[in-house]
Amino acid sequence: MFTGIIESLGTITDVQTEGTNRHFTVATPFAHELQIDQSVAHDGVCLTVVAVDAAAGTHTVTAIDETLQKTNLGKWQPGRRVNLERCLSASGRFDGHIVQGHVDLTATCESVTDQNGSWVYRFRHEPGPGRVTVEKGSISINGTSLTCFDSTDDGFSVAIIPYTYEHTTFQDLRPGDLVNLEFDIVGKYVAKLLGK
Repeated sequence: MFTGIIESLGTITDVQTEGTNRHFTVATPFAHELQIDQSVAHDGVCLTVVAVDAAAGTHTVTAIDETLQKTNLGKWQPGRRVNLERCLSASGRFDGHIVQGHVDLTATCESVTDQNGSWVYRFRHEPGPGRVTVEKGSISINGTSLTCFDSTDDGFSVAIIPYTYEHTTFQDLRPGDLVNLEFDIVGKYVAKLLGK
């Protein structure tokens, strides 16, 4: 389980295809602390560490075809930066919200508005069961725990403060880019129970 509080930025250094799988090698400041079989969220996608090169400061993860189809990972190329978060430790603080690392679908960034001290991002997604946002509710965008406003059946906005902008890939995000969405697990259960 994750909290949506981004720990570090990583950079894709290599992409290898093997059958329908794709292996991503990621440079990260905490590579020397990772172990094989550990779970790490990459832009909100929970992936298993399959190799670690502490000397090079890299680790490798594998994405299967379903993951590539349902997330933005299929577009990842060397040089891309990604948001990284290791899973929550039992003694850790729960600063964001419950994030499973199971992406529901991708959304398109429609606009980025500079508010002279913050930024407002508008996203649009396909409507459907369980794809529920509410005013002041939680959403995970590329693994980042954020608060929604201007919520509709097929879109919402979020406001980004300078700290988040500087320490996540939101600084790289442009209109037209695809992002990974994970809707709030509590909202998904409520929607399921209500038959929405």
